[in-house]
Amino acid sequence: MLVVDLTRYLPGAFASAELLRLGARVVRVEQPGGDPMRETAPGWYEALNAGKEIVTCDLPADAEAAQALLAQADVVLEAFRPGVAERLGVGPDRAARKAVYCSITGFGLGGRHDARAGHDLNYAGWAGVLEPTAPALPPVQVADFAAGGLGAVTEILAALLDRARTGRGARVVVSMTHGAHRFVSRARALTDGHACYRMYATADGRHLTVAALEPKFFARLCELLGRPELAERQYGDGQAQLAAELESEFARRTLGDWLALFDGEDVCVGPVATFAEAEALFG
Repeated sequence: MLVVDLTRYLPGAFASAELLRLGARVVRVEQPGGDPMRETAPGWYEALNAGKEIVTCDLPADAEAAQALLAQADVVLEAFRPGVAERLGVGPDRAARKAVYCSITGFGLGGRHDARAGHDLNYAGWAGVLEPTAPALPPVQVADFAAGGLGAVTEILAALLDRARTGRGARVVVSMTHGAHRFVSRARALTDGHACYRMYATADGRHLTVAALEPKFFARLCELLGRPELAERQYGDGQAQLAAELESEFARRTLGDWLALFDGEDVCVGPVATFAEAEALFG
């Protein structure tokens, strides 16, 4: 599969990196001087574009060269504002009929915001993602990586499966704002205050993640805390009081002590690892 990536910044680069990981050949078309991410986030740029073929096209002056790539592509990725790809000579009408042409947008097409400029933080704000944490920044760019990048990969793979059946390409439009809103609209059930689903500080200033949603896990956790009676209150009224009691218990030992106690136990508890710790385990 040949993927031609016309995008800039994170969402498209992440999407094409995922398609590369899954076996595609990716040709990235960049403007003279390269993707602005080379300067703003060089580490991200290198990580997301390793293994891709990079070509330079000064659009629309070099549109013919880009169009030659589009004519061969199985997948085309672009993330311009509406109408810009057509003006640059790389719109969907320039792609092969068999191609899946995917536009990663901020707000979709056809709405009153479709031409609005923005980046991940803006889309997350519009989508309602930031309400619980504002003014703190979210730890990951959910609109860019999840709603935009992975959202595009999902739609592209579905369109390629349909093409295998029908022989027809497709036009796919991904909205980062709409996608991010879908995530947050489904998250409230777990973020509205259950004591069995939150983070707790330990004696050494570290934190544990507790996600003991099933009664059997929470019951075992309470047994190991020496407070088996708390299990009966898992989903009852008074969640704030239950959380305060759990907070007092977890504050008695260090993170390492708790992890040692819970090792091998079905309690759905883990650490809030530092990036370095996570990198050592999974990098």
